[in-house]
Amino acid sequence: MKNSREICADILYKVFNQNSYSNIVLKNELNKCDLNSNDKGLITEIVYGTIKYKYTIDIILNSFIKNGINKIDEYILNILRMSVYQIKYLDKIPNFAVVNEAVELTKKKKSIGASKLVNGVLRNYLRNLDKKYYNDKNLVEALCFNYSFDKWLVKLFINQYGQEIAERILSGLNKRPAVTVRVNALKVSYDEAYNKLVEDGYNVEEGYVCPEAIVINKGKSIELNPLFKEGLVTVQDESAMLVAPSMDLKDNMNVLDLCSAPGGKTTHISEVMNNTGKVRAFDIYDNKLKLVKSNARRLGIKNLACEKMDASILNENLKESADAVLIDVPCSGIGIIRKKPEIKYTKNLKGLNELVEIQRKILINASTYVKPNGTLLYSTCTLNKKENEDNIRWFLKNNPQYSIEPLYYGKLDNFIYTEEGCVTILPNEYMDGFFITKLKRQW
Repeated sequence: MKNSREICADILYKVFNQNSYSNIVLKNELNKCDLNSNDKGLITEIVYGTIKYKYTIDIILNSFIKNGINKIDEYILNILRMSVYQIKYLDKIPNFAVVNEAVELTKKKKSIGASKLVNGVLRNYLRNLDKKYYNDKNLVEALCFNYSFDKWLVKLFINQYGQEIAERILSGLNKRPAVTVRVNALKVSYDEAYNKLVEDGYNVEEGYVCPEAIVINKGKSIELNPLFKEGLVTVQDESAMLVAPSMDLKDNMNVLDLCSAPGGKTTHISEVMNNTGKVRAFDIYDNKLKLVKSNARRLGIKNLACEKMDASILNENLKESADAVLIDVPCSGIGIIRKKPEIKYTKNLKGLNELVEIQRKILINASTYVKPNGTLLYSTCTLNKKENEDNIRWFLKNNPQYSIEPLYYGKLDNFIYTEEGCVTILPNEYMDGFFITKLKRQW
């Protein structure tokens, strides 16, 4: 049977070397293994921590490996990475235990010779814990090392937000995300759901900003709880939870969600409309639409229909058909690094720029589907202004029939309200980085 360190190494190999999604691989591996909750918690901590701090860890390892990390066997490299993470960032595991575990795992998976290399590298690191790995007079180098982000991303944040906010973003993206659930008012009251979670042994608190949110600080997987299984609550970040209530929704409206999967915002729209009217959920992939349907069934949603469609291609049949349209457009996802830390290493500047063209096509198409006096809600889970404010300015310049209707969620230190009325949400322990703009069609 695999022990916790072997499971960690296997997961890291799949994420770093096979381009798997950390949240999916971790969930699958934890479901398969027969370990107690403490061991599963440690695996989660080591996996996410190692991915989160990979940039910094690789700099450290490069200084102790003669030919650099690129010459090392990939599996062994991941054993070294997770070991350095434990030594540098975790206080609860003695350093000698970390080294011993790494050596034994390398013997088991590779060879005695490889285990000697692992032992030598880690012991050399332990003898040099105070070593400097960057030029502390260089702001970018310091931020890259201390927060473990590639230079291009650190420079992007500094150029777009300035040094102070850029550092807040970097810090926020490294926060451990809380598990937040949205109470389904179609099935249960907020107080009933809250009290039931307390009865079931969860440590909970009211949401940071959303009235339907409950933050779960501690407790077993909520997806195994009857409240989730029976559709009384659903997991959703509070940033995403702001979208549906911002759309001026009323009972019996016709609403389109053009990029709906996996259905969190879509089903929230249905809940806000009290299961009345018609919500049409579109996505480009059939398998993703299955997720939307599954979520809708669990939550008791009756007014939702799923249809396959590429939102970047104009659908003449939808012109001026909707009272409100949501476009949570495909984006770089930089704002959700807290939950998917591998995004730090799977994105690049070229890829970000290529997304803008798709986003603008969707924005233009969606604008034709809105009835006069209707609402178009644009949202992303990125903090790249080229995908956010720049797209909105471009759109308004070419579409005078639309104007921004400013949104206000309260005076919170992680909310930035632009003069035009756009909202950027900076990441913190409660919320993902996010962007929301509400557009009104005048004629």
